[in-house]
Amino acid sequence: MAKLASRLPENVPGDFYVDSTCIDCDACRQIAPETFTEDHDTSIVHHQPESAGEIKRALMALVACPTASIGTVEPHDAHIGIDAFPKNIAENVYFCGFTAESSFGAWSYLIARPEAEGGNVLIDSPRFATQLVRKIEAASGVNLMFLTHRDDVADHARFAKKFGCQRVMHADDGAGRLGIERVISCNDPVELDHDLIAIPVPGHTRGHMVLLYRNKYLFTGDHLAWSPNRKTLTAFRSVCWYSWEAQTRSMEKLLNHDFEWVVPGHGRMHHDSRENMRAHLERCIEWMKTR
Repeated sequence: MAKLASRLPENVPGDFYVDSTCIDCDACRQIAPETFTEDHDTSIVHHQPESAGEIKRALMALVACPTASIGTVEPHDAHIGIDAFPKNIAENVYFCGFTAESSFGAWSYLIARPEAEGGNVLIDSPRFATQLVRKIEAASGVNLMFLTHRDDVADHARFAKKFGCQRVMHADDGAGRLGIERVISCNDPVELDHDLIAIPVPGHTRGHMVLLYRNKYLFTGDHLAWSPNRKTLTAFRSVCWYSWEAQTRSMEKLLNHDFEWVVPGHGRMHHDSRENMRAHLERCIEWMKTR
């Protein structure tokens, strides 16, 4: 729980605030950019929410914060933020909220599919929060959990125990040690079912994978994201734990696939035509080769 005594002085005066436990994960700035911004490697409140919509998004950011670093002076109905998750992104794809500190606030996602289509898919693990678990349970649970890489596994074991779901992860990121049910050990794309393709993309970590759904949604973990500053796709050189050269080669592999959405664990998501996404990816690859 955020502490008023630890409120960062950079916050504007008023109800909502960020305290000194913030880890600069960017979740609040993505969820409620009209309220939160970055200042010297932390998030702060730059504008107090006024409308009902702004307050709702600020409360969603409060709920999603992995370190409970967002607080309010005045009491609010927490369920306004809690009940907003999972939040629909497009079609049957949802952002889970409730990010986990152990995953540095990485975003996780739920694909809601009927049993006839293989059932629901959880991409990376959110916090095992009772409110979220109940919502997922009411939506028919989880049949498959896809873990992009070792950084973002969070509470995967608790979700697997709760829902009896099969977990998928690459061997090179320690899947065997984690008790993963389906371990992928090759470097070629693997068809998990008729509309899900696991694509190994070593680079950020040795065993990083992305998940392609319906040749439309690319769930990219920490491999690929949208850069608002450069206005194109990007990768993160400063947090490439394994090999930048390998990550560049992995990016080139993605040119063999069509997608319209980049849905990352860290960084900004983006939607565009397949043709434009390919152009952005090509631009990203050329940029990476100069880093």
